[in-house]
Amino acid sequence: MSKIACVITSEFEDVEYTQPNEAFTKEGHEVTTIEWEAGKEVTGKQGQATVKIDASIDDVKPEDFDALFIPGGFSPDQLRGDEKFVSFAKHFMDQDKPVFAICHGPQLLITAKSLEGRTATGFKSIAVDMEYAGVNYKDQEVVVCQNQLVTSRQPDDIPAFNHEAIKLLEA
Repeated sequence: MSKIACVITSEFEDVEYTQPNEAFTKEGHEVTTIEWEAGKEVTGKQGQATVKIDASIDDVKPEDFDALFIPGGFSPDQLRGDEKFVSFAKHFMDQDKPVFAICHGPQLLITAKSLEGRTATGFKSIAVDMEYAGVNYKDQEVVVCQNQLVTSRQPDDIPAFNHEAIKLLEA
């Protein structure tokens, strides 16, 4: 069983959190939601999912987790404005721990300057940002890079994203 840190705030893409979270917990992994305020409820941009935050970014250490999960939507763009979240995400990339980022999730990794030289994907509107960050951008449903980073473009890609993320956790 892996301990997965999920950095998330309001305006996340609902199914990009709910479906991977369900897949992870079904396989016995523990997902901890992290935002600025523990106990707060955040709502997805579609209004279909509400998530209670388990821990504040001020009360967690990346060393306490085995993997990082970054759902898409507007959430990653908001989180990357805070150096605490940027440093948190950078730790996982620097330590070669599994990182799962879907849709706009790679925005946080761009700000952490952790994608240069990597092969990855993301939502089409951030493809140019990823290329400027030194990413070998691929327009495909899932990209696994260096047996560490799993990225996908959009909600339609979730089954492939979940499959590759779980496969990496089992390795």
